[in-house]
Amino acid sequence: MAAAKSSALSRIPTVAKFGIGLGFGVLTAIAYFIIFYSDVSSAIRSAKSQEGTLRNQLADARKIEVAYQQDLGELNDRQQRQREFNKVLPESASYPAFLSSIQGVANVSGVNLMAWAPMEESSQEFYAKVPMKLKLTGRFHQIAKFFYGVGQLDRIINIEDIELLNPKVTDEDITIEVNCLATAFRSLPMRAPAAPEANPGGQ
Repeated sequence: MAAAKSSALSRIPTVAKFGIGLGFGVLTAIAYFIIFYSDVSSAIRSAKSQEGTLRNQLADARKIEVAYQQDLGELNDRQQRQREFNKVLPESASYPAFLSSIQGVANVSGVNLMAWAPMEESSQEFYAKVPMKLKLTGRFHQIAKFFYGVGQLDRIINIEDIELLNPKVTDEDITIEVNCLATAFRSLPMRAPAAPEANPGGQ
């Protein structure tokens, strides 16, 4: 039987054998290509899908970053405005800072700050007055320069109840004593609105 099969194969021409082998190889290559291409195509589609997802996530992240930077900028602006506002109208009486500002202007003006006496605050609706009695001595133009300098400070300070006393001529100039009231201001915390009273009648 084996001899018969061998003789049958031996009767096939060499060209036919080559063609059969070539055809089998081509079929194998086609099958491998189909399987391989299918895997590659699936991988490409998956990669494109992931790329689209990543692009969307990146776009969302950039939007969040832009919104964060805007919020951060607005916060910095509000904080800066609050700092500037606190210079003009601080939240506390801060008598040491108040006196330091007055003393600084007195030094620049050439005025002698002889005495000072903080007084009790006077509360208004949205702010409180922070008064301080002052006693100064100096030449007339120095006193005028002092009053002007106080008006140029960041913090609002009013000079009131000015009394000019004991004028003396010194070196062809007039030296005087001054009693006055320097009034600074501070902000008051916002009060929560009062809750409405309950109606006993239930109406």
